[in-house]
Amino acid sequence: MTTHSNTPAGWYPDPHGASQTLRYWDGSQWTEHTNADQQAPAGQQVPQQAQQPYGQPAAAPDPRVQKQVHQQAGVTPSGAGGGTLFTEPVLVVNQKAKLIELTNEYKVMDQQGNLLGAVVEVGQSGLKKALRFVSSIDQYMTHKLEIRDAHGQPVLRLTRPAKFIKSRVVVERADGQPVGEIVQQNMIGKINFAINVNGQQVGAIKAENWRAWNFAIVDHSGNEVARITKTWEGLAKTMFTTADNYVLQIHYQLPEPLLSLVIATALTVDTALKQDSRGLG
Repeated sequence: MTTHSNTPAGWYPDPHGASQTLRYWDGSQWTEHTNADQQAPAGQQVPQQAQQPYGQPAAAPDPRVQKQVHQQAGVTPSGAGGGTLFTEPVLVVNQKAKLIELTNEYKVMDQQGNLLGAVVEVGQSGLKKALRFVSSIDQYMTHKLEIRDAHGQPVLRLTRPAKFIKSRVVVERADGQPVGEIVQQNMIGKINFAINVNGQQVGAIKAENWRAWNFAIVDHSGNEVARITKTWEGLAKTMFTTADNYVLQIHYQLPEPLLSLVIATALTVDTALKQDSRGLG
């Protein structure tokens, strides 16, 4: 696979190889040479322009995802990002369609349909799954989600503690380092969330309608930095499955920890506001 890259030749973590395996990047493409004995220099990352598996061409754009982004969400086509959850300007979040939802599962793609990662609910007991099967009481219980990269490695962990009325979501790095919290502010009217870091509000998530399907994400000054749009899955899926699909558009590169919290909101709004019934309009 040949690409145009400014990344110098050298040994880098194999983008789809075994753990601790390095593959040689010759400055323009991956080679067949691997080494399991060396260690890449600290901070050395896989070249962003070459994150497809060695020997495989980049996948063709998925027309279904492009329709979801451009026609349903109204997002103007933009240039490609860096190929990761934290460097793409548009994230497409599609929940796995199920007749009965026992575990929240999502895949996260770029605007061309390339898989960037996934979100999986973790730590569920058999009792909790049974309660989800026979009732909706689980919406008041604690939920834990992992945001994983394209290699299946956790990058963020989300915990929504048991709620009575309002939701709160705690966001942490994979190593447990705290990032911030997303806290529901109201129950009546257009739902709003505060984005907090170390007890200080650094932004907000504001629903644009009472059904809480579309959200504007603003910084501490009230300037819109991102937008979440729920896209229509079709009548059959809406009536008979639990699938929820969203498009997150980030308007420009954001500083940390705001960037991680904005990415987390694409999953948070669905879990935090999960209702007993599903509306159609």
